[in-house]
Amino acid sequence: MILTNPISSSEVGTLWLTYQEKTLIMRVLEYFMKKADDEEARNILGGLWQELNYYVIEIEKIFSQQGVVIPIGFRKEDVNLEAPKLFDNGFDVMFIRVLKEVSMGMYTINMNMAYNDDVIQVYEGLTTVTHKIYKLATLYLLEKGILTLPPRVTMPKTTEFIKNKDYMSGFHPFNSKRALNDIELGILHHGIETNNIGMQLITGFAQCAQNKEVRKYFEKGKELAKKQIKIFQEILLENDIQVSAHSGGTVTTSTIPPFSDKLMMHCITFLNGFCIVGNSFGTFFTLRNDISLKLALLAKDIYFYGQEGIEIMIKHKWFEEPPQTEDRNQIINNS
Repeated sequence: MILTNPISSSEVGTLWLTYQEKTLIMRVLEYFMKKADDEEARNILGGLWQELNYYVIEIEKIFSQQGVVIPIGFRKEDVNLEAPKLFDNGFDVMFIRVLKEVSMGMYTINMNMAYNDDVIQVYEGLTTVTHKIYKLATLYLLEKGILTLPPRVTMPKTTEFIKNKDYMSGFHPFNSKRALNDIELGILHHGIETNNIGMQLITGFAQCAQNKEVRKYFEKGKELAKKQIKIFQEILLENDIQVSAHSGGTVTTSTIPPFSDKLMMHCITFLNGFCIVGNSFGTFFTLRNDISLKLALLAKDIYFYGQEGIEIMIKHKWFEEPPQTEDRNQIINNS
């Protein structure tokens, strides 16, 4: 078959990553839907599953038309629908909301790397789905009292310009640090919110991981999430800002795994990347240099933690190899 509109290397790569991510999320959704007690939550989860299933099939069609092998991704053997409930009290919708935050950024990057009309349509559609589900999840969580709003502040009445570079200083031991601006406050609140969800997720994973090395890795990740929450809370308290209590669901006492170790490891690796990007964003847009440094150091910790996870997945042959260019030297040497 002659292809009139072949896809580029960047599109093969982004579609491959999207396929991995979406098949993983679909397995998680299948478990959450089976265990959901709340009908409204089940409708949100089920609606997302239907949408993702459509686009997974679309990606498979593009791969087939382009002669690209369909990835393995995550299949029914990676989820145990009969496992008892591992998370409770709205955690399912809270977790999906965090995933949609990740997707918003990912689709922007993917769209920027798309040239083929079919690929562009995939990411246009997925972006629309993400915005819709994010809104539904946010409104649901607020209505149920699970999601806590950021601190309220006094509304600005005048406009000002920064007068000198001391605005950026946070290291002078004898001078008081300036108050947090609203951008910095938002970044810190978001960091506490997402790390709280991450800590609960990885705690549940640690309880039911079958491989001892994987279990230790999850326990290490739990401590890293707690470290980040503690640092962000301390900054807020130093600025006389009350730290909001975040429930975000609970972890049950079940030790029966609903997911394979492979799926759980990939899920944490996926979220590690989101944390690194989030901390990098915070480092750039935070103008007080003591906070920027703390965010940068945390990003370093997350990076090395993520690398350790990838090494574990490669060791156990859980990391599917991405599409790659031809190794010309090997071809020449074997000819």
